[in-house]
Amino acid sequence: MEKAVTSLQDNPLADFTDLPRFAEIRPEHIGPALDVLLSQAQAAVDRAEDPATPSTWRDAVEALEAATEPLGRAWGVVGHLSAVADTPELRKAHTENLPRMTEFWSSLGQSLALYDKYKAVAAGPEFAGLSPARKQLLENELRGFRLGGAELAEDRKPRFAQIQEEQAQLSKAFSDHVLDATNLYALFIEDESRLAGVPEDAKEAAALAAQKDGKSGWKFTLHFPSYFPVLQYADDRTLRQTMYEASVTRASELGTKFGGGQADWDNTTNMRDQLALRREEALMLGYNNYGEVSLVPKMADKPADVLRFLDELGVKARPYAEKDWAELRAFAASELGLNTLDPWDVAYASEKLRQQRYAFSEHEVKQYFPEGKVLEGLFGVIEKLFTVRIEPDQAQTWHKDVRFFRVVNPQGALLAQFYIDLYAREGKRGGAWMDDARGRKERDNGTVQTPVAYLTCNFSAPVGDKPAVFTHDEVITLFHEFGHGLHHMLTQVGDLGVSGINGVEWDAVELPSQFMENFCWEYEVLSGMTQQVETGAPLPRALFDRMLAAKNFQNGMMTLRQIVLSSFDMHLHTDFDPQGGKSVLELSREINDRVHVVPQHPLSRWPNTFSHIFAGGYAAGYYSYKWAEVLSADVYAAFEEAAQLSGSVLDGETGRRYHREILSVGGSRPAMESFVAFRGRAPQIDALLRHGGMAEGVSA
Repeated sequence: MEKAVTSLQDNPLADFTDLPRFAEIRPEHIGPALDVLLSQAQAAVDRAEDPATPSTWRDAVEALEAATEPLGRAWGVVGHLSAVADTPELRKAHTENLPRMTEFWSSLGQSLALYDKYKAVAAGPEFAGLSPARKQLLENELRGFRLGGAELAEDRKPRFAQIQEEQAQLSKAFSDHVLDATNLYALFIEDESRLAGVPEDAKEAAALAAQKDGKSGWKFTLHFPSYFPVLQYADDRTLRQTMYEASVTRASELGTKFGGGQADWDNTTNMRDQLALRREEALMLGYNNYGEVSLVPKMADKPADVLRFLDELGVKARPYAEKDWAELRAFAASELGLNTLDPWDVAYASEKLRQQRYAFSEHEVKQYFPEGKVLEGLFGVIEKLFTVRIEPDQAQTWHKDVRFFRVVNPQGALLAQFYIDLYAREGKRGGAWMDDARGRKERDNGTVQTPVAYLTCNFSAPVGDKPAVFTHDEVITLFHEFGHGLHHMLTQVGDLGVSGINGVEWDAVELPSQFMENFCWEYEVLSGMTQQVETGAPLPRALFDRMLAAKNFQNGMMTLRQIVLSSFDMHLHTDFDPQGGKSVLELSREINDRVHVVPQHPLSRWPNTFSHIFAGGYAAGYYSYKWAEVLSADVYAAFEEAAQLSGSVLDGETGRRYHREILSVGGSRPAMESFVAFRGRAPQIDALLRHGGMAEGVSA
């Protein structure tokens, strides 16, 4: 053992003195680091389980956290690198080590001895003297033991552990299949006339991609910054159809036919297997379905409540969606000669209609959002609202494009740090997310472990010597992920399990992210964070007014799409039989036909790439985006109310109150308590409907 520990001193993955040593970490470091970290963590578990170990906060809860945190941080680095810098060697090491990591955490959750220790702490004499945060943490841990199978009969625990391991492997495989199918596809165009309508910057990026492959012409991929401009702008309908069909058949049985995969990347069986395992897990724990299990740590009480919420929102949105769809079809027929509106026409026709109705294009707006000015504006909003400063910092990174910053208080003291990785590239999972590199923790010696966040997006990279420019939607995405980052970084809770986003109910965790999106619709914010790339001029007020008028363009249709995804997810995990005669795809079509006004194309296999619920932790929880939107819109309404007095939505007093009652408390108290502490009342749906143009007297 001593020899192993000594060798670990040279292993960068096991160095927790400061930030991860990304430039030095290699796949071959993973196994040896985990050998020692797992051994140390298991030894701590054994000590905590020992009947001779006192049932106290320090000896049971704190000691166990201290020993398992390094293991979690090391594995977090591995998972992060798998998402942003995937290689065959890294994937192999991740796959080899995933079973033993899953086995350790499963056995921890199943430990009846530990569960009894935690229950003894909760029932013991020191409980009354614990801080509210520690009481909440203890309650969360006890719930975790129950959901982890600690109360199961001993002869059933091996099967429960096996279920966890199989689910982890299937989830990773699902994600890998989507990434591989996305990376594999390439469409080379030699005839420039086929690219009529496609913006110049998208064409330049495609030409550069082709050059990198040693080919002439233009290369288009299924990565969003390459794929979507074709769907949105290309006049060549066949080209749009080709790209659409490749995208919606990824990781399905049709992938090989349309160029987006290999036969063994088909996620159809994977989805059924995951659903069957989740159902078995729920039944073992004494629940009727996995939806009930998923909601135990959430704000919503039961699946029926969620489905009722979605149905009621759908009823409110449907008239607006019907109007959106009718207008789009009429426009496409009369102005574009498209008597049949196929899915590969929708984004194209919508963009043409937007341009006609509001006299601007997304491409025109994009030229006002160069990366440097956007980040400057985002940081300015945060600094004004929360009385902090954001400064450039230095750290090892996993790619040359990654930047690193520090957040400090007015006196210059370090509060947090973050990495920001903005561009799409091969080997990087699609989408946008925030993840934690480490959480805030107050140590016994009076020092503080400051939080560190990863902020990851998939925007278009700079081309040549031009700066990267973002669409307004991408700017909104950046603000969204930064909202998550602020929740993690500005916490003032010192107990790791409930600091930042830890311990926050999953259907409330989107509140801070969606809240930040609202600032992207304020001229006082945009005027200071825009700069036309050719002229240097800020976004004109007249153009902003047209953008604002178009804000809720097709919002009825978009709302129904979110409800389809959310309802599909909840039904999958409540009343769908994965071993029955109906397929996952058939369920998706049934729900789309019932809820949406836009038909689902026969080729579409979108469930096969629904990574949120099959690889991203949102199983029976996708509804939380809409659930939290009610909360976030109502919270933002407080800033709108303050602006009526102060003249600015960047109201410092309201920002400090929001920081104090929501961001700083993290998961140390129920989200509803935090909301009421900030707002002074229970949430109301009015602000969401008003912001979305779906309230009476508000134009959609």
